[in-house]
Amino acid sequence: MTKLTEWIVLAGLAFSLWITLLVDFFPIRISYEAKEVLWPMPVYALIAFGCYSLATIGYRVATFNDCLEASKSLKQEIKDAREDLTRKGYKFD
Repeated sequence: MTKLTEWIVLAGLAFSLWITLLVDFFPIRISYEAKEVLWPMPVYALIAFGCYSLATIGYRVATFNDCLEASKSLKQEIKDAREDLTRKGYKFD
């Protein structure tokens, strides 16, 4: 199961529970005050998801590894390609 599928299933279950509690589908009665707290829950969940996403991206950027060997290899390949193209008549400005 991919991460996207996991998130969609989790969001679907949470949405189903939210709707079920709001429309009194089960014989459990919820007070008016509790329903006032339940109404904005999707907005709170969206804000929490945004914060989680920003924190994850920030962490991944902060811990991104430099690939010095790959950088040197790529620079060498570019140099070789330029030399090859120069021999074939291409002029670099």
